Amino acid sequence: MTKVFSSRLSVEQVEEGIQLAPKFDHDGLIPAVTTDYESGELLMQGYMDAEALKLTIETGEAHYFSRSRGVLWHKGSTSGLIQKVCELMIDDDQDCVWLKVNVNGGASCHVGYRSCFYRRIPLGIPKQPIQLEFTETEKIFDPEIVYGDTPNPTKL
Repeated sequence: MTKVFSSRLSVEQVEEGIQLAPKFDHDGLIPAVTTDYESGELLMQGYMDAEALKLTIETGEAHYFSRSRGVLWHKGSTSGLIQKVCELMIDDDQDCVWLKVNVNGGASCHVGYRSCFYRRIPLGIPKQPIQLEFTETEKIFDPEIVYGDTPNPTKL
């Protein structure tokens, strides 16, 4: 197997060099923030392992590592809501990636909303308990129809 990523040899190499040398955490993961390419709207935050990052680069479609399911995941393989990567960025110390995507079907959240960030935390002195405010009120799709009997990835 060909080595895809460079070893991290120096701060200068990582911060100022041209080699892709991502820093995966102790679980072998790197955070991945995903936004809409056109609007800049935050769609989701997930994680990638080395294989997911490699496949994303190779295919131009978003792949993630599902921590709740413990598996590599091609976004949209079940729902059809594939994220086509228009631009892939990495931060200064190469420990976070940013995907700018166009989403086939217009939604990224398995709950049915366009964005996984569909609730706001109110600011100021909070009521007890804190109550979230919905920023999206209509779902793009019905998860029961799209996913059927597929287990919900959210774990308590």
